[in-house]
Amino acid sequence: MTNTDENGGWRGRFSAFALAFAVFGALWFFIAAGGTKLGLWGWRVGFSKLAMGWGPKIVMSALAISALAIIVSLVMAPRKRPFMLALAALLVSGLSMGRLYATKENAKRLPPLHDIQTDWTHPIMPTAALLSARASTDAGNEIEEAPVISDRAKGSWPGMEGRLVSEVQEEAEFNPERQKKEVSAPYPHLETLVLPSVPFDMAYQAALDTVNAKGWTIVTAEPEEGRIEATETSFWFEFKDDIMIRVLPEGESGSRIDVRSVSRVGLSDLGANAKRVKLFLEDLEARIG
Repeated sequence: MTNTDENGGWRGRFSAFALAFAVFGALWFFIAAGGTKLGLWGWRVGFSKLAMGWGPKIVMSALAISALAIIVSLVMAPRKRPFMLALAALLVSGLSMGRLYATKENAKRLPPLHDIQTDWTHPIMPTAALLSARASTDAGNEIEEAPVISDRAKGSWPGMEGRLVSEVQEEAEFNPERQKKEVSAPYPHLETLVLPSVPFDMAYQAALDTVNAKGWTIVTAEPEEGRIEATETSFWFEFKDDIMIRVLPEGESGSRIDVRSVSRVGLSDLGANAKRVKLFLEDLEARIG
């Protein structure tokens, strides 16, 4: 059977709708994030409900409609325009689904950590000022000397609940005896930065300058204690992570620097805190020269 409408009639319109819906599905996550950024809703609505709750359902629906549009476009001539629109819809929705799947698999590969530091034998603890700043945003994650993984991790990470964060971090870090390449380890290896020939005052100032260069919001800066506390806010959903830096004298003329980075909410940070600590120490070393 042949349709005289070169656009494919209702089949063309259905394919066009499938493409529009697929594009909408891809843009949905930007809508969720953008609304959070503009203050239209909080991160719990933007991230938890809109992005992670409704987002996958919209993308799956778009993928199903696109597949149906492919079938419908081939039932009769003309086929070219309906098929091309349906194919474009399938590609867009497929890419969106692929991105969601990759994110989910990456989350499963990484342990449920949101508290990372360079020295768990002498943990850095927050000041009252930082605790107050965290309380003002209803931070759900506490900062403890020896934190354990929450029971909430049981569903997605069975067997992890109740384990010491310090042990899980060590297991996840790159170890040349276990892994041939650092990319095969979920986390980079983190340790205290020891500067045997850099005096305390110089090391502290370099750490403070590095914090300022990164644009973090400073909560406390106490050179007499060798302490710096700062907060980094993510661009889209405005998640806040707190960074605690401790600078201490080392030997006669050296210094040692430890860093702790903690997310205020969430079970897993997808490696963000470990990456932040690693990059901070690298930038600090480069600044000192």
